[in-house]
Amino acid sequence: MIMSVRLLLRGAQIVTMDPAVGVVPRGDLLIEDRVIVAVGEDLDVTDTEVVDVSGHVIAPGMVDTHRHTWQTLARAICVDWTLADYFYGIRLAVSPAYTPADVYLGNKLGAFEALNAGVTTMLDFSHCNNTPEHSDAAVTGLLDSGVRAKFCYGFFESSPFGPPYFTDHGKRVEDFERISAGYFSGAGRVTLGVSLNEPGLVPFSNTRREIEVAREHGALIATHMGTVWQMPSGFDELSRAGLLGSDLLLVHCNTLTGEQWTRLADAGAKVSISVETELNMGMGRPVFAQCVEHGVKPTLSCDVVSLNHGDLFSQARFGLGFKRWADTEHLNLAGKDVKQVTTTTLEALQWATINGAEACGLGDQVGSITVGKRADLMVVGGPGIGQHPVIDGAGTLIFQTTPTDVRHVLVDGEFVKRDGVLVGHDLPKLLAEADEAAARVLDRVRASGGRFPATPTDGFDGVTALALANLAS
Repeated sequence: MIMSVRLLLRGAQIVTMDPAVGVVPRGDLLIEDRVIVAVGEDLDVTDTEVVDVSGHVIAPGMVDTHRHTWQTLARAICVDWTLADYFYGIRLAVSPAYTPADVYLGNKLGAFEALNAGVTTMLDFSHCNNTPEHSDAAVTGLLDSGVRAKFCYGFFESSPFGPPYFTDHGKRVEDFERISAGYFSGAGRVTLGVSLNEPGLVPFSNTRREIEVAREHGALIATHMGTVWQMPSGFDELSRAGLLGSDLLLVHCNTLTGEQWTRLADAGAKVSISVETELNMGMGRPVFAQCVEHGVKPTLSCDVVSLNHGDLFSQARFGLGFKRWADTEHLNLAGKDVKQVTTTTLEALQWATINGAEACGLGDQVGSITVGKRADLMVVGGPGIGQHPVIDGAGTLIFQTTPTDVRHVLVDGEFVKRDGVLVGHDLPKLLAEADEAAARVLDRVRASGGRFPATPTDGFDGVTALALANLAS
């Protein structure tokens, strides 16, 4: 792909997400050497490539703060599953059936899905690193896609019923160190993070070591938190051990108490909300209200395309609808009418842009259209009926836009999608490869015998006992 050294996007409504600039009703945006250098009306610029985007909306590329990208090959497999079904079906059956080639293809195609939908940055919660080759494949899949990403190395054991490759936790730490040295010694679009084993599923000494090694490398730390109501979340153990911090991104958090939320906020930890997953798998109410109460900025996650679609427009729209309903339900139940919405579309767009960028430690680089930041952008519009007329740009993005309406996407000022088509990739070939790879994965799952997803009748009871023992150790 060839970078435009100097590029002018002309004539769009620009939703900057920069409070100092706001919304430019009809303006221009100048990019030079990967960076935004000017935003305004009728910029007087010569010696540059000009792209006419009049009638379109320009906004920052969206930021997904939690996506299991490798599961792109398992699309929609768990649409009627509970969280327990997901755990036993995906984590303990599908993941062990993945080869390194499957992980590579899942990550690359999943990153394309994100880019196609205007998601320019994603936190890849990578927990299918079954062997060193799987780990390499996960990183290279992202690198080859052109996406900006946090590669959060997962310490998860994906072969619980067979001989694991990593025979002890120390060998898993060694693999993380190898990945760090091999791929993350310099600057680049893909940077390093860590995905913790869920506290309680492993001895607490392992959790402590995972956090320590992440901090030794300055890596962002992501973990699932407060997802199973009958299990201890591990939050109190992290807190008592002094392991909470502003480098921690906690995903879901549905079961946390008010007092735990106070400690979370005091530590400066971040929160990722997976609206569709939480509502559909019975995990509880998405935690927008708790974020507001405790001054924590909400961020959004597509989580698993093994359930839902991989675009953040849907997550923002579902999240906004849920929050407006939850904020006003008490009025309806009292026989009263709502006089004012509680959350605006612009606030919902913040969840998916600047809030997400800050949560990933990238707020100084992306998340808003600000002079000096990287030119990670989406241009939305084109022939779709829902894209005309553009009156409220944020409203068009949240309520009227699908990935098909995303006409251009730029990362570092470089087109990765142009005129509605991903640049430089044979997408039909990749889709055919994905179909074939998914069939092989499912064949391997079926060949392993037993029913699928093999959720025991007592659900999480056995896992709860394990968590209690590990957190007490």
